[in-house]
Amino acid sequence: MIISHRYRYLFVELPRTASTAISRELREFYGGERILRKHATYHDFLKIATPEEKQYVVFSCIRNPLDNAVSLYCKYRSDHKQKFSDPKKYKNRHRLADRVDMIRYRFIKDHDADFSTYFKRFYKIPYNDWSCMSHRDFDFVIRFENLQEDFARVLRMIGIEQVRPLPVVNRTGGKERDFLAYYTPDIIPHAKHIFGPYMQQWGYAFPPEWGDTALSWRTRMEFQFFNLFRQVYWRHLRSRI
Repeated sequence: MIISHRYRYLFVELPRTASTAISRELREFYGGERILRKHATYHDFLKIATPEEKQYVVFSCIRNPLDNAVSLYCKYRSDHKQKFSDPKKYKNRHRLADRVDMIRYRFIKDHDADFSTYFKRFYKIPYNDWSCMSHRDFDFVIRFENLQEDFARVLRMIGIEQVRPLPVVNRTGGKERDFLAYYTPDIIPHAKHIFGPYMQQWGYAFPPEWGDTALSWRTRMEFQFFNLFRQVYWRHLRSRI
């Protein structure tokens, strides 16, 4: 999470949405400084913010979940920056989310699993992320798919002159094809069930060739049901477990 008291803004870092590139740029050129931990939520910020800080311009990012899932798979597959194989990097990572990462990494490694196999194994319920807690109330949400233009727009909103185009950093290794190519015909129906609610709430569209993408009542109910538990986890348990 990045804050600037000079320019009165707060940037909330959602994983795999170019948050690393943006946070570095904000700190180097636009008066930003780190506050709390990297992927702290806006709910975490409100616990410690002053009344004045709560009035700052707040922005974050989102990403098409079809692309996000492929990017995450490729990070596991390529052991991105030796995050999972280097003992020095994972020995002190004991959160529940870290353990889930290691389970997925080892499954891919042990079974030489392609994306289809990985997806069917680990994506069981309709997808969501912690953007659902507060992103709708932010002043601006940068789309990963429109990164350069949206970053320039948010700087103009804050009243800052842009220094340079946003550099590309932390690129995912091993992702050599368009992300849609990873979705083979056998998993497309399941992908529509898993990602449909999230895509609808953020205005993303499935490829036309995927056919009917209307959400069933079962998908809607599952999405709402599991969101109740996710909200509790993200708000109260995520930083503890």
